[in-house]
Amino acid sequence: MTLTALIAEDEPLLARALQTELARAWPELRVVALAQDGDEAVSLALQHQPTVLWLDIRMPGRDGLEAAQAIIEEWPSDRPLPLIVFVTAYDHYALQAFERAAADYLLKPVQPERLKACCERLQARLNPPAPAPSSAVAEPHEDAHLLARLRALLSTSAAPSASPERLQVLQVSQGANISLVPVDEVIYFEAADKYVRVLTADKEHLIRLSLRELMGQLDPQQFWQIHRGTVVQWREVAQALRDETGKVTLTLRQRPERLAVSRIYASRFKAL
Repeated sequence: MTLTALIAEDEPLLARALQTELARAWPELRVVALAQDGDEAVSLALQHQPTVLWLDIRMPGRDGLEAAQAIIEEWPSDRPLPLIVFVTAYDHYALQAFERAAADYLLKPVQPERLKACCERLQARLNPPAPAPSSAVAEPHEDAHLLARLRALLSTSAAPSASPERLQVLQVSQGANISLVPVDEVIYFEAADKYVRVLTADKEHLIRLSLRELMGQLDPQQFWQIHRGTVVQWREVAQALRDETGKVTLTLRQRPERLAVSRIYASRFKAL
């Protein structure tokens, strides 16, 4: 199997340095592309479908977490998901969140010894030992581990540092007027460029706010993210439909649309 990698780093010198150190630590791994921002990382990753992604957390456009989410959601279903390593300048306390989520990470500036250890862990994941014949419980597939880690990191990144008062009412502009929309009446939110669409049973509104900012003000027990651009009130979900390829689609109680669930969040609906 040909092992390939993509490096996403907005500082060219750091990208080249990482590429050079990778050549020493893991000679069999071929770097097929360098991306300078999150959007380019998504495009190149889907084009080359590398084995490993090295994603800087802080990049122009999409950050590393958002790029990883977009890549996984659009990754071909018949291909194994890539292993993801996040490269970050976060301090020790921020790194604890990565460790709790069991994600691989490198701290800038990347140290050769740390990189070598990371590469050894990735190689072990790519070549797991054969299970013992007497083993009664199968280990989860690596894809399931990756999805769980990424979902945990995305949840951590969207959560505010302090517990704010949950949003109860949305103030939406309608011409010269401002309407008050109770959050409990919202069926789902959908990202739309620089706005968020707010869908109730019979109306649609636009608010000038990013979905990530909005999620920090919503009750996560009431509103579930099901895609990087969609958050739904779970009480309004009538049914979860899974097709033969494993893709999940939601039907709603009071809206005709069907909402696609990305593979990152599909496990929410296994019991339905």
